[in-house]
Amino acid sequence: MAALKTNKLFGGLLTSELEKLEQTCEIRRYRPGEVIFKEGDAGDGIYMVIVGAVQISAMVNPAERRVLSRIGANDFFGEMAVLDNEPRSASATAEADSHLYFIPRTEMLSMLERNPKLAVALVREFSQRMRDFNRQYIQEVLQAERLTIVGKFARSIVHDFKNPLNIIGMSAEIASLPDSSNESRQNAKARILRQVHRLTTMIAELLEFTRGSQSSVVLSPVDLSDYAGQLLEEIKGNLESKGAELEIQVPPPPVKVLMDSVRLAHVFHNLLNNAVDAMAGGGRIYVRFVPDGKAVRVEIEDTGPGIAPEIASRLFEAFATFGKPNGTGLGLSICKKIVEDHRGVIRATSQPGKGAVFTFTLPVAA
Repeated sequence: MAALKTNKLFGGLLTSELEKLEQTCEIRRYRPGEVIFKEGDAGDGIYMVIVGAVQISAMVNPAERRVLSRIGANDFFGEMAVLDNEPRSASATAEADSHLYFIPRTEMLSMLERNPKLAVALVREFSQRMRDFNRQYIQEVLQAERLTIVGKFARSIVHDFKNPLNIIGMSAEIASLPDSSNESRQNAKARILRQVHRLTTMIAELLEFTRGSQSSVVLSPVDLSDYAGQLLEEIKGNLESKGAELEIQVPPPPVKVLMDSVRLAHVFHNLLNNAVDAMAGGGRIYVRFVPDGKAVRVEIEDTGPGIAPEIASRLFEAFATFGKPNGTGLGLSICKKIVEDHRGVIRATSQPGKGAVFTFTLPVAA
């Protein structure tokens, strides 16, 4: 009877109740690895561990069994199937040589009716187990979310790095052609250096995003006409290689705009390449530079299917994506941060089937 007195469920019973319980208990012995009951078995009784240890497990999918808990001496298990009269929801297996008390279901229910304190103890212990299970489940969900985020970052990095790497590859091919002129090789070299610089900046942006820190922003007045003209000419070849045509409907005005030229280039690259991705069969991209008071409004319009309604309200949120297997939405989130660091705003409009228009503003230098 000593084992019953120290059991966390039955320890509070009167000696007379424990004596009656001991008479109805059956001692069962199990070797390591021996199955006590399996999922789907009838809930015929409750078990108490005298000595040894028991593993509770369940199938979480057709190919994976997961350990849910381990039950040691002075503890009990198998109560759920007894109370709800349903088949066992998990399996129990001895982890070591184990001696168990077995109480039949009818006797257990009779004891609960006779002894309200026992019922309270059972409910309290069941509640604690559910809390522990919830805590473990939450930790597993958080860990799974962390792994998912790591995966999304990896996919985003691969996706965003493809474009500058493609430009570097094309430029390297041009520079290595036997009949390339010295000017062509110098231009190719300059493009490669710019893309290496761009990759370095993108890495810095990603690190900044993961830290959530606010970097110092230094904006300098730059002639928008020269800057945008050269940048778009550089991007144009990459877009054409993907079947898209770039048309500058309204050229950039010859005004000085406050910018970080390297970071701002990332916005143009990202928006233009996103437009190409949206036009699976090729299409046209229109770019307009519209003076707007003390700022210049940049409009990038594509002839794709437009922005899906499911994603429209979350377009600039981190990891928001729809129908794009190689992207995560992280690029647009970074674009938003860069534009806002330039004291501008960015937004997107769309009509289904008529393409999308991304617009952002840049302040004109005083």
